[in-house]
Amino acid sequence: MSTELRRLRNYIDGEFRDAADGRTTEVVNPATGEAYATAPLSREADVDAAMAAAEAAFPAWRDLVPAERQKALLKIADAFEERAEELIAAEVENTGKPIGLTRSEEIPPMVDQIRFFAGAARMLEGRGAGEYMEGLTSFVRREPIGVCAQVAPWNYPMMMAVWKFAPALAAGNTVVLKPSDTTPASTALMADIIGSIVPKGVFNVVCGDRDTGRLMVEHETPAMASITGSVRAGMSVAESASKDLKRVHLELGGKAPVVVFEDTDIPKAVEGISEAGYFNAGQDCTAATRVLVHESIHDEFVSALAKAASEIKTGQPDDEDVLYGPLNNPNQLKQVSGFIERLPAHAKVEAGGHRVGDKGYFYAPTVVSGLKQDDEIIQQEVFGPVITVQSFRDEDQAVEWANGVEYALASSVWTKDHGRAMRMSKKLDFGCVWINTHIPLVAEMPHGGFKKSGYGKDLSGYGFEDYTRIKHVMTSLDA
Repeated sequence: MSTELRRLRNYIDGEFRDAADGRTTEVVNPATGEAYATAPLSREADVDAAMAAAEAAFPAWRDLVPAERQKALLKIADAFEERAEELIAAEVENTGKPIGLTRSEEIPPMVDQIRFFAGAARMLEGRGAGEYMEGLTSFVRREPIGVCAQVAPWNYPMMMAVWKFAPALAAGNTVVLKPSDTTPASTALMADIIGSIVPKGVFNVVCGDRDTGRLMVEHETPAMASITGSVRAGMSVAESASKDLKRVHLELGGKAPVVVFEDTDIPKAVEGISEAGYFNAGQDCTAATRVLVHESIHDEFVSALAKAASEIKTGQPDDEDVLYGPLNNPNQLKQVSGFIERLPAHAKVEAGGHRVGDKGYFYAPTVVSGLKQDDEIIQQEVFGPVITVQSFRDEDQAVEWANGVEYALASSVWTKDHGRAMRMSKKLDFGCVWINTHIPLVAEMPHGGFKKSGYGKDLSGYGFEDYTRIKHVMTSLDA
């Protein structure tokens, strides 16, 4: 007996709609491997309608005084708190994440981030007005960019949607947001909440696949394209946007080095690194996945990390003892498994290295040692619950190996030596350097990387400014 699937819909111009041609895709719960909903497979007509709605709504939203946009965002934050259990349920069905951790680790920062950007709406900064040329006064206007085409990923569907829409709306832009084709449920619920607060057309959601995202980026209406995703996807977006010189905001892959020196408190470091490496099944571009340990403590550290990994559980969302849930989809399970299957002969699997169960897409917490700098698993993003370990001899080699990848998003240093920590924070070529911790984020500080990790900042005043344009106004004092 088949169960009827729930029907998710696009949200365009203040109303929920099916795709214009009626096409849909099935949405699968990764904890069970079973479909639970259908979502629109949007194409040109749907993207056109969403862009037209956002374009029509832009002038009025742009012209609201910042205090009014702030009020709207504060109402959204309050509504997210009030409907938190609905959002959690949708996100857990999307991703298979543990219910308790979704409640404690995602809802509070999401709400806080929306409230931060609500305040930022009233705190735009620029060079002070003044006479920089005799007889003429200059000042700077910060203005919204226009319609923003935004593509969110599947690893944090709710939170990454917040990182997209909150600064855009606060700055006075209108939004067309596409969730991942594997995780549209929580975004559809967000549309219901946000749509009850902002005018129609200000916030729109279009579901679909990578071709839908391409149509959004290539569309003539948006003035900006923003994506959180893979390096390949980011390069494609940048190429498409270059054809009409759209602004591009890219937060892409990561391969975070975790540099552990000989004076480190090993139990404390192992606890922090294992949690930061396995949280969300390692499906985090800032995850602590690539550990470099001083040779004098290498064996002790590996033994402790392998023991910690063996004690970490993965499982169903309602199991209160699990740290993380499944990988997001069958392709991701295949990718993670493939890295382990292709390990070179000199590598050693110290813990894990296998699928867990035959229902859903679960993978065991894994530790791999004995690796060399040019090994595939060191150079490429695994995006799964896999921590690699290398042994380094001195600070210079640690810096060389840490920086020796194409990603440059996040990193951490573990040492009691303050001077060494400061030297490393200068030398590490990453957008974030944590010291004796790894993965905490706050709304007030920027998140974003260098190299193939992309450009542009999320969170903070810097992230807010990315959604504005700068205009110089000069007036004659003699007029």
